Amino acid sequence: MRNYLEFEKGLAEIEGKAEELRAMALQNPEMDVEDEASGLDAKADSLLKELYADLTPWRKCQVARHPERPHCIDYIGALFQEYTPLAGDRNFADDHAIMGGLARFNDRPVVVIGHEKGHDTNSRIERNFGMARPEGYRKATRLMDLADRFKLPVITIVDTQGAYPGKGAEERGQSEAIARATEKCLQIGVPLVAVIIGEGGSGGAVAFAASDKLAMLEHSVYSVISPEGCAAILWKDSEKMREAAEALRLTAQDLKKLTVADVVIPEPVGGAHRGREETIASVGKAIEAMLSELEKSEGDKLVETRRKRFLDLGKTAFNL
Repeated sequence: MRNYLEFEKGLAEIEGKAEELRAMALQNPEMDVEDEASGLDAKADSLLKELYADLTPWRKCQVARHPERPHCIDYIGALFQEYTPLAGDRNFADDHAIMGGLARFNDRPVVVIGHEKGHDTNSRIERNFGMARPEGYRKATRLMDLADRFKLPVITIVDTQGAYPGKGAEERGQSEAIARATEKCLQIGVPLVAVIIGEGGSGGAVAFAASDKLAMLEHSVYSVISPEGCAAILWKDSEKMREAAEALRLTAQDLKKLTVADVVIPEPVGGAHRGREETIASVGKAIEAMLSELEKSEGDKLVETRRKRFLDLGKTAFNL
């Protein structure tokens, strides 16, 4: 059964009615409901296009968080060959919120790292809903070091509401671990490309997305704080998340204008969860294009250009 978002209630009623008619016809073969059901299908398609033609920033947040969107594990399984996971930060533990290891991408050896939220109750608990602890960021730093040593491009897949804010994480140096991972992104002399597939929340996302090239799915979001958190701080009212989402400029389209994102990857009508294979294929093409653009750059030049990219972001924002 499909999960519908708050603003899709009308769509749910129409699609539900079409399914109900077809279920009745299965029980009673003499019933002829196909014309009526097809009419409802057409009406649902039209409404779906209308809803997704001009989503507000808050609705994009809801789509970005949809539990049925393809996750990191889906992209790795479909786009990478010979994936060999590497575990642990060699210091404390293995953080299952972070996937990472060696793989081949279109026959090119790479290191891939990403946030994994999980797809059901048990896996979400195991993956801590994609919220990494310090050991997760230290694992990522170790993998980026490995990539730099063996001259392997790094591909990161970002999908987190933010780093885990728990007491234990803070005791083990959460802020320092995020800062070290971000620093490592800026230091490695190999191509680093990032794709935001859902949520890109706070420093927990920046630690993987301080890259040479950044792609975002059409309905993904990337911001310094969640709209709810922003509203709670500014207005002392988390229900003002719609206003906060507007002010944060967190959509892929806004961030492309701000030059934070380089590429906006189109999604099927209705979001990535309504066309998983199509979305994964589009992400693969975007990664290939970004890597091909970077593969001839030398290590020192990559680091210099990457550094300049982030130094120039403030100037771009100021001029808009």
